[in-house]
Amino acid sequence: MASRGTGISFSRKSYRLTSDVEKSRVTGIVHEKLLDDYLHHIFSSPGHAPPAATSRKPLNFQNLPEHLDQLLQVDSEGEESQGQVEGRLGPSTVVLDHTGGFEGLLLVDDDLLGVIGHSNFGTIRSTTCVYKGKWVYEVLISSQGLMQIGWCTINCRFNQEEGVGDTHNSYAYDGNRVRKWNVTTTNYGKAWAAGDIVSCLIDLDDGTLSFCLNGVSLGTAFENLSRGLGMAYFPAISLSFKESVAFNFGSRPLRYPVTGYRPLQDPPCADLVQAQRLLGCFRAVLSVELDPVEGRLVEKESSKWQLQGQPTVLLTLAHIFHHFAPLLRKVYLVEAVLMSFLLGIVEKDTPAQAQSVVHQVLDLLWLFMEDYEIQDCLKQLMMSLLRLYRFSPIVPDLGLQIHYLRLTIAILRHEKSRKFLLSNVLFDVLRSVVFFYIKSPLRVEEAGLQELIPTTWWPHCSSREGKERKEVKEETAEERLRRRAYERGCHRLKKHIEVVEELQVQILKLLLDNKDDNGGEASRYIFLTKFRKFLQENASGRGNMPMLCPPEYMVCFLHRLISALRYYWDEYKASNPRASFSEEAYIPPQIFYNGKVDYFDLQRLGGLLSHLRKTLKDDLASKANIVIDPLELQAATMDDLDEDEEPAPTAAQRPMQALAIGGALPLPRPGWLSSPTLGRANRFLSTAAVSLMTPRRPLSTSEKVKVRTLSVEQRTREDIEGSHWNEGLLLGRPPEEPEQPLTENSLLEVLDGAIMMYNLSVHQQLGKMVGVSDDVSEYAMALRDTEDKIRRCPKRRKDILAELTKSQKVFSEKLDHLSRRLAWVHATVYSQEKMLDIYWLLRVCLRTIEHGDRTGSLFAFMPEFYLSVAINSYSALKNYFGPVHSMEELPGYEETLTRLAAILAKHFADMRIVGTDIRDSLMQALASYVCYPHSLRAVERIPEEQRIAMVRNLLAPYEQRPWAQTNWILVRLWRGCGFGYRYTRLPHLLKTKPEDANLPSLQKPCPSTLLQQHMADLLRQGPDVAPSFLNSVLNQLNWAFSEFIGMIQEIQQAAERLERNFVDSRQLKVCATCFDLSVSLLRVLEMTITLVPEIFLDWTQPTSEMLLRRLAQLLNQVLNRVTAERNLFDRVVTLRLPGLESVDHYPILVAVTGILVQLLVHGPVSETERATSVLLADPCFQLRSICYLLGQPEPPAPGTSLPAPDRKRFSLQSYKDYISAEELAQVEQMLAHLTSASAQAAAASLPTSEEDLCPICYAHPISAVFQPCGHKSCKACINQHLMNNKDCFFCKATIMSVEDWEKAANTSTTSSAA
Repeated sequence: MASRGTGISFSRKSYRLTSDVEKSRVTGIVHEKLLDDYLHHIFSSPGHAPPAATSRKPLNFQNLPEHLDQLLQVDSEGEESQGQVEGRLGPSTVVLDHTGGFEGLLLVDDDLLGVIGHSNFGTIRSTTCVYKGKWVYEVLISSQGLMQIGWCTINCRFNQEEGVGDTHNSYAYDGNRVRKWNVTTTNYGKAWAAGDIVSCLIDLDDGTLSFCLNGVSLGTAFENLSRGLGMAYFPAISLSFKESVAFNFGSRPLRYPVTGYRPLQDPPCADLVQAQRLLGCFRAVLSVELDPVEGRLVEKESSKWQLQGQPTVLLTLAHIFHHFAPLLRKVYLVEAVLMSFLLGIVEKDTPAQAQSVVHQVLDLLWLFMEDYEIQDCLKQLMMSLLRLYRFSPIVPDLGLQIHYLRLTIAILRHEKSRKFLLSNVLFDVLRSVVFFYIKSPLRVEEAGLQELIPTTWWPHCSSREGKERKEVKEETAEERLRRRAYERGCHRLKKHIEVVEELQVQILKLLLDNKDDNGGEASRYIFLTKFRKFLQENASGRGNMPMLCPPEYMVCFLHRLISALRYYWDEYKASNPRASFSEEAYIPPQIFYNGKVDYFDLQRLGGLLSHLRKTLKDDLASKANIVIDPLELQAATMDDLDEDEEPAPTAAQRPMQALAIGGALPLPRPGWLSSPTLGRANRFLSTAAVSLMTPRRPLSTSEKVKVRTLSVEQRTREDIEGSHWNEGLLLGRPPEEPEQPLTENSLLEVLDGAIMMYNLSVHQQLGKMVGVSDDVSEYAMALRDTEDKIRRCPKRRKDILAELTKSQKVFSEKLDHLSRRLAWVHATVYSQEKMLDIYWLLRVCLRTIEHGDRTGSLFAFMPEFYLSVAINSYSALKNYFGPVHSMEELPGYEETLTRLAAILAKHFADMRIVGTDIRDSLMQALASYVCYPHSLRAVERIPEEQRIAMVRNLLAPYEQRPWAQTNWILVRLWRGCGFGYRYTRLPHLLKTKPEDANLPSLQKPCPSTLLQQHMADLLRQGPDVAPSFLNSVLNQLNWAFSEFIGMIQEIQQAAERLERNFVDSRQLKVCATCFDLSVSLLRVLEMTITLVPEIFLDWTQPTSEMLLRRLAQLLNQVLNRVTAERNLFDRVVTLRLPGLESVDHYPILVAVTGILVQLLVHGPVSETERATSVLLADPCFQLRSICYLLGQPEPPAPGTSLPAPDRKRFSLQSYKDYISAEELAQVEQMLAHLTSASAQAAAASLPTSEEDLCPICYAHPISAVFQPCGHKSCKACINQHLMNNKDCFFCKATIMSVEDWEKAANTSTTSSAA
């Protein structure tokens, strides 16, 4: 602890040597009078002016210690001894009683002041109770869920259902439900939110109990408390699962002290007085300078004061810090004294002046305090600062938050302090992410939003994509003025928030500084280590709430990180022209497989990392010059074994093996603590077990160099950025990648972490916050409906009018509140700048996927979350940021859509991707993509080769793969072209409550003729494509419809039982899904027949007849089941059960009708006659089912016109808004044709003996014989069977060939042989 500017060493421990007479003469640069004036100025008695020079005792360094001891002497008379205060029982240091005073499972912080609920309704009390006097304690609300906070006696008994306030002699306030509890409950107080502070006050003199919220009294909650012998009250809380709070019993200054009430824990009064007097001395040093030439003291502003190495000043400060340093390790004094002093500097001076003073102060603290003292002091200082920032009330100009952030910046600008805090505090002890969060006010009145946004407005219709815009009256002049006034208020709010956001970005810029490496490692590389651990905690701890960073914090942290990252990226580009701009950023693919960046246990596209290293080790060696250490492969193989089956000796030896390999050992990792400021400790980051060779030199066996695999804590700047012959993070560059660097390697790792953050929780939070906008829309609709009712209400019905007016007032007040809250959400979450951040991440992911794809098999090493973020960020931009901001306004919008379309089209069937979840996500994303016109056009813009490959994958057989989404994609390409298939919502659902019109399934039809043509071309190519595809479609249709019928039978039986019963909602959902699948499969068949009718009707093709017979069989089964009079289907549809809303006659019957019309009406006469004969030949055919389509019970007599349809019966003629007149005419033509053909077929048919019928279907005569076994059936049955199996029906022998069989020919051959 020395001053390096003077060549003389002054430490706090040895400063007394300078008080010797000889030493004072040697070092006393100033004369005695000036020294006396200076010391009296610095060490004057508090509250008194310095005495005149003639009447005071001379001061020098010899007698200064005695003077300072007298100055710091505190009169302790009248002070009560700690622990002996009347009215209080228990330890003087008040904490939560974690040994016996709790019920249920709770997680308590290390300081015994923070608690997280880990069971249904856990309860805990403090170690100290009160029985007399007035007492107060504070609770810092970290989550706004179900909690009951208050007081209880030691005799109160709680359980998992009953907590504080649910028993006699326990009293509680519940801000979640806005009630007070004491056995019974009544309304009380206001709703609390995360970031609020609840003060709990008890007056045992008057027997009353009350609460305050953020310093504002909520009024007396309870009176006539039980008092007397044996009655003492403990602070207590009951909280539900995952809820968290932190208590302040007095270990820190109360944020909202109440006059007349004392905290449960006494403040350190003597220490506080001493610290304040020492601070006064310290401030005096900073306000005066010695002028030895003139022999006088010079008053100076603190911002201009400088430590110039003067021995007199140094010795003076050493005397001060000899007493001051031990005090600055105490939490209470740091917050009450040092924090107040520093905040005063920030509030009083300009940012530059404040920075100068804070920097000087920190220099002096590091100079005169021991390392352990300054480290404890800085730790407590940052904890207090973070607590103050998080639990400050929102004011209109965010002034409090701005002051705290400015002080944080001033501290972090001090390099030595920054590196210490970054290495030991910010991510290890604190939830430093809180600094980047701007909490949303739950009570807009208290946040001052009424002053910022005096005029409220809300949109009268939603313009989010996909929602049908209703006709709305033109905006009136009054509405226009309101909207403009509201927009001005929103702009004012946004400007205030932008000030805070800019300060938060400045903090991250300081943490990402990589030029401060004079005294050790640069800040950026320390940050990278901590940031990676932070990501691992949140990636590995999903579902473990204490471990996770709250998603609302993640959203703000991500946006600030992107701003700081892009600043440094473009700054590097400015000094390195060969580098890339941040607009062109992506992650090079070698980062995913070279082991330099750890992705923990996150899934890769190709599966487990250990599996990929074994199967792709040759590709790694040939393409990227990476060699896997055989020992590490062996260790990875062992890790893949099931540990439950592992022998005990092997399990015991594994730690030694891991140490021998050079990896780190996982330690037990406690979750994030519930305290608003405390975070994680003892965290572990596993390392990638991979060895690398330098790829830039010609390789030979003798030159192969294995690079050490380092844990993230051991990495240096060179390991990340690289050096000569070492590319750092970019080792293993594939030949497809350019040689010039994109940017600094460390920034690539930060970018990779930002993308991971979005995947962890940011996307879900963006979707959650849309709820505010949805609430505004719902209330606006309710208000409009109420106003319409008021206008229509007769004036004589004053009672109804009064109720409607009351409802109108309630809706208006709620909308005023929500519109102001929506302005806050739009400014902090959905602003244009935030949208550009998410759009930038989307483009980064697209470029990363494109570059990774070029590496061939090594693409499998890419983590799955890159594809997930590409899909989800597009969804967020499309659905969450409207109607204020439109994705179409983004730069390069069309190009981005096309690139994403190309990725979805290529990779939804990519064999390199093995994860079921990510494959399903890709399939669902593509299915959603083709639902919207603009994104469907993007699919059509991708190169033709990729389009054809996509359609080929869609036409692959459905067996052994997820086929439902594939089928749905094909249906979307057809919707709008099929028979009666131009609807958005089914006719029978129009009068029900509309669903979210932004759902892909509710978009207006937008068929793609281009992709339909590709499908037709592919089905015509090759002899196997169409038969295998259609065989799978017919199989799935048979399965889906059979399952549907089986389920509705069970539902009908359950509904007819006399006893009360409930049908499982999951069963109803599965039933409806099977019905929807049946309809969609029928539509795919309709599309196929329309585009390529020859597949069914050109019998020169070997499979056409078989496919047509199978199709006719299924169509007749569907028609018979659906159209039978008073049948099972009718009864279930009439029930209108919740969950079966989509089950109706119309969707399935129009799909079947579309197929029949294509077969029987369109096309040449020869083909229609062929189709007619097959349909009539099916034994299940009933002409009555065809008549049902037009509402006719029986076929009309030949030559008579169709009677008018019965309105009570189903008829396609009743759906004229959905079915055109031309389509109806085609149905009538089909009915007439089938009526005539069935009459002719009945007259011409000859009786057939049972012996001649096929023994499989009993519908067709025997026409085929199997070789070599000789068994027989009809051709339709054997051809259908051979599509899936080669064994005989009867004897299971392998069928080698099938020959035609005719009874007459076979009989004559037998007779001649005889």
